Amino acid sequence: MYRRITDPKGGMVAIHFEGQRLPVHANETVAAAILAATPGYTRTTVVSGDKRAPYCMMGTCFECLMEIDGVQNRQACMTTVADGMIVKRQMGKREMPE
Repeated sequence: MYRRITDPKGGMVAIHFEGQRLPVHANETVAAAILAATPGYTRTTVVSGDKRAPYCMMGTCFECLMEIDGVQNRQACMTTVADGMIVKRQMGKREMPE
């Protein structure tokens, strides 16, 4: 499983993940918060629908793409949580913004 390393002075914030309120440590990334709180995945693949989870946690692999605050294709490992943030798994193919 994953071990959470956080700043003890950071406090807690609440994000909304898949319609559920989720208390998480402030100053951690969305990917770290989701992996620590829920076993599972952050997105599904375009072709087969297979479940995928963050791999590199440093912005290189793009396996952590999620919909964050209504914006698709956001790298969850490069996005810091914020109070009230709305996070959804990215399911399959998403449209690129114009």
